[in-house]
Amino acid sequence: MSILITGGAGYIGSHTTVELLNAGFDVVLVDDFSNSSPAVLERLEKITGKKFPFYQGSILDTEFLDKVFTKEDIELVIHFAAFKAVGESVQKPLKYYKNNISGTITLLEKMKEYDVKNIVFSSSATVYGTNNPSPMTEDMPTSAINPYGYTKLMMEQILTDVAASDPSWSVTNLRYFNPIGAHESGLIGELPNGIPNNLMPYITQVAIGKLPELNVFGDDYPTPDGTGVRDYIHVLDLASGHLAAVKYNLSHKGAEIFNLGTGHGYSVLDLVKTFEAENKVTIPYRIQGRRAGDIATCYASPEKAKEVLGWEAKKTLKDMVRDSWRWQTTNPNGYED
Repeated sequence: MSILITGGAGYIGSHTTVELLNAGFDVVLVDDFSNSSPAVLERLEKITGKKFPFYQGSILDTEFLDKVFTKEDIELVIHFAAFKAVGESVQKPLKYYKNNISGTITLLEKMKEYDVKNIVFSSSATVYGTNNPSPMTEDMPTSAINPYGYTKLMMEQILTDVAASDPSWSVTNLRYFNPIGAHESGLIGELPNGIPNNLMPYITQVAIGKLPELNVFGDDYPTPDGTGVRDYIHVLDLASGHLAAVKYNLSHKGAEIFNLGTGHGYSVLDLVKTFEAENKVTIPYRIQGRRAGDIATCYASPEKAKEVLGWEAKKTLKDMVRDSWRWQTTNPNGYED
């Protein structure tokens, strides 16, 4: 029996694949390469020393999914396949609603058809909206302020409703905080399309000279240095969280939600200064006005994941910035190198 990983060649999907293969699980990867590179597959084999089935295609394609579920003996699905750029979701909402929500519904229909009723879902802390205080707990009210956030919120609701309608389903929703870092080998990491949407790849591209300076949006928040505070988590800790979630999912029924974060908040300038100190590079930055929808502070309460899954983040901010820089310097042009 295998674990099907949708979006398996992506940033978090690839690191989770390494974690699962190293733990002895059989995996099947699906990706359409809309936000990833075929080069990832070869690198995953190099890191783990293991081969695995791969299928290129979209989860919106029912015939494609039929082929995967017919050929492979799938026990559980980890669902990463989704568009994730907040700004683009505002400009192209229909693209996001169709891919993220319709894709999830199509996937769930095929899972039901082939009697695969275990799913671990890639959700986001964005579903906590803008009004909850930190640390954020899984029982807080949810909301969204952009189409990307609404898709995550709706996908969670769909999965919860499916589990409520049929007690044989096992649904595990994982709410990520701010993943950064890369595999210590430097072979896989985050590869943004165009100008990065996330802070760490923006910092690394400034550091290597691909971008002139970092824009820091707001220095007048009620935080220690005035810049926004977030819960940055190493992508390898996030991957180990998925391993813990898979083990839990396979032995429990119903729907559960877990935060995956460190429980510590770091400001934008904390990240910049730690990056500079650890990697001996300078990051020029410019203070800009606040962005609409940004909140001052957002960090997790990871207590439920620790208590129920037996999982907690172990890597430090220094680990995160070192591994991010190693990935960038080893692959200045991403997977083209």
